[in-house]
Amino acid sequence: MTAPDAPTRPRKAAPRRRVVAPAADPRDALLALRTEVAKAVIGQDAAVTGLVIALLCRGHVLLEGVPGVAKTLLVRALAASLDLDSKRVQFTPDLMPGDITGSLVYDARSAEFSFREGPVFTNLLLADEINRTPPKTQASLLEAMEERQVSVDGLPRVLPDPFLVCATQNPVEYEGTYPLPEAQLDRFLVKLTVPLPSREDEVKVLLAHDGGFDPRDLSGLSAVASAEDLAAGRRAVAALTVSPDLLGYVVDVCRATRSSPSLQLGASPRGATALLATAKAWAWLSGRDYVTPDDVKALARPTLRHRLALRPEAELEGVTTESVLDGVLASVPVPR
Repeated sequence: MTAPDAPTRPRKAAPRRRVVAPAADPRDALLALRTEVAKAVIGQDAAVTGLVIALLCRGHVLLEGVPGVAKTLLVRALAASLDLDSKRVQFTPDLMPGDITGSLVYDARSAEFSFREGPVFTNLLLADEINRTPPKTQASLLEAMEERQVSVDGLPRVLPDPFLVCATQNPVEYEGTYPLPEAQLDRFLVKLTVPLPSREDEVKVLLAHDGGFDPRDLSGLSAVASAEDLAAGRRAVAALTVSPDLLGYVVDVCRATRSSPSLQLGASPRGATALLATAKAWAWLSGRDYVTPDDVKALARPTLRHRLALRPEAELEGVTTESVLDGVLASVPVPR
């Protein structure tokens, strides 16, 4: 199994099969997601694993990659492989907050206002190209991501459980984009990079398309995991054993980022709790009931990279947040 930050040819379209009952082993059901998603998205096993970890941790995901590497298809395929409701919002410069959260609508027949739910009322929300909408609209997701609720006209409205935001953004297109503020970046559990495929995988992609695969039609994917499997997995992750020394190691890693001369902003305590949560989920998916320092190291990059801010002078010298994290992990003593 490849940590977040390692295919089969798609089947012909068939009626969607829904999960009727939870699987005997929730770990097997959640790991089966990778196999099912690979029928539509080839060579992105690490990103799929990161999405499964986010589901187990009740966290949100920021997917970053150049255009054309199947970021949107990846989330759509994950939604098709889960027995969960999903919706997609294309973020544009003219999108308004009410277009996401919902708004009050006047009913002339009853002479009253009623609330019309927005697309945020779902289990899995695909926020496509989130950095193309202004900060005012981006901020409409802050309460939903943190509190799992939406307040309209002073009344809180609870979102479905589970609730996960999967946002995509392109790192190379700057014109007409609005970078996410640190407060919103910190609300994403992980930031996953979707790389260009290897030559071998790219040949497989062309082979699939030449054989008739249509990325707009995912009816050939079946739901292999249910909300019950997800809930059982979350309970199992919460029950994992974590030693006091390992808790101290997570804290030391995060505190070391705050004292790095290359950073003007290090990982917050929220980042430390996120790193612990993702390390526990990764350990459980790996078949263990305890967490090791290697689990923390494996998840440090995707969990912390978006929470760090480089100093301008370090950025000019070519320093990256990944290189800073590598240095931190190499310098912080590992518990024995």
